[in-house]
Amino acid sequence: MSREHDAKSSEPVVLTTFMNRIEAELVAGKLRDAGIETVLRSDDAGGMEPNLALVRGVWLLVRRRDLERARELLETEPGLLDSDAEAGGDRGES
Repeated sequence: MSREHDAKSSEPVVLTTFMNRIEAELVAGKLRDAGIETVLRSDDAGGMEPNLALVRGVWLLVRRRDLERARELLETEPGLLDSDAEAGGDRGES
């Protein structure tokens, strides 16, 4: 495996977006329990302005190599995503 391929598989990608940080934390915890590293990203002034998350949401990121496994887990876990989450939001952003 080349360094370029390894670097690309390690880059973070958006798995899904939430309008609520608490729900994002719950789903991220389930993924971490399954061995998938997660990062939550939001533009909420470091938590000082949580209302800003209503505009852009809270992004749940995983490594590109874990993307399919994370999607499968979200699909098979009943109630893991609710109507506030936008499933499968691979925007390719980091």
